[in-house]
Amino acid sequence: MAFSMTLLSWSVIEYGHKYKAIGEYNHVREIIKWGIDYLLLTFNSSASTINKIYSQVGAAKVGSTSPDDHFCWQRPEDMEYPRPVQIASVAPDLASEIAAALAAASIVFQEEPKYSKKLVHAAKIAYKFAIVSSQQTAYSVENNASVPFYNSSGFWDELIWGATWMYYATGNYSYLSLATSPTLPNNANAFSQIPYLSVFSWDNKLPGAELLLVRLRIVLNPGYPYEEMLRAYHKTVDFNMCSLLQMFKIFKYSKGGLIQLNRRNLQPLPYAVNAAFLATLYADYMNDSNIPGWYCGASYISALTLRKFAASQVKYILGANPMNMSYVVGYGQNFPSHVHHRGASIPSNQRHVSCTEGWKWRDARTPNPHIITGAMVGGPNQMDQFVDKRQNYNFTEPTIAGNAGLVAALVALTSGSGRNSILN
Repeated sequence: MAFSMTLLSWSVIEYGHKYKAIGEYNHVREIIKWGIDYLLLTFNSSASTINKIYSQVGAAKVGSTSPDDHFCWQRPEDMEYPRPVQIASVAPDLASEIAAALAAASIVFQEEPKYSKKLVHAAKIAYKFAIVSSQQTAYSVENNASVPFYNSSGFWDELIWGATWMYYATGNYSYLSLATSPTLPNNANAFSQIPYLSVFSWDNKLPGAELLLVRLRIVLNPGYPYEEMLRAYHKTVDFNMCSLLQMFKIFKYSKGGLIQLNRRNLQPLPYAVNAAFLATLYADYMNDSNIPGWYCGASYISALTLRKFAASQVKYILGANPMNMSYVVGYGQNFPSHVHHRGASIPSNQRHVSCTEGWKWRDARTPNPHIITGAMVGGPNQMDQFVDKRQNYNFTEPTIAGNAGLVAALVALTSGSGRNSILN
């Protein structure tokens, strides 16, 4: 949730004029406010300090044989089994991401001063909790309810991400000093040029944080004492962008042209749209500064090449692929009809559906009775093959984070005059 709201807010900050041009500005702000108001309820956001965050509602076990979020197949309104709430007393990663979401949203809603100020205060409290934890461990450590599904691989990337957004929201240079101090990037391996660390996702904020800091260098150029570290981040962003291009063979591509960024080789589309968004942003940052391109080793790469990469990934998702299938439900003539989604798969018959009664719709071969319009599914395998089966969630499951990335990529690539950021 928090990552999705940060990503949507970032897209509004940079491309609000495009949302307005297509009549979606108020709509996207409503979505962001819905998510942000939820996040405000996960901790005491009006306090001066906190010692816990509510990290998860609901739980499931792999292969469960008793009612839980995996065993049952029900519409949300029919759920009646216990859904335990997880509480994190140490959460540098989760709290940093929540702080990032609140900080970014405060910029989106800066024309509503009272609400924006409320978000800034809450962001400060969340980030304070993130950095003062006495035991710096990921929020999911030893939490059996979170590890199987939302396991955090680390927290240093979120600390950089959160600090950077806090700087943009507050203008307080202490946050920028933290993001550019050697401690955070060194522990995050930010300058290691390890390929998988260049993949932007709900679990790895490092590429996004690095690009935000390069944005600062390109657009605002704060100079000493930040320049040396910002230059190092800039070098890493150049590597990240080079790694996306097929010509350098750092990541594999399917024969149909889809980049394979997930190390598990599953659900590739959320990773592809995130990469498309960052690539378009970087191209726009360069264009805004009259920088036509950059070097990948001895090869000169134009900003246009990044745009073409981003467009190719979105076009693949929308139907330009070997299956001739749109992976966005409701778009085009051929799209997934067996989406792994409880509410969409069970008919609205005004009757309560029990935990196990829903299995007949989960296992049915008939299309979903409800079209979950706009949902992007996980996507095809490495061979460009897609299995439209409800039970095979690796192909047919939509996620809120994946759709946030899709929206960000789509608005970034929408025709118009590049960026028109509401930030200086």
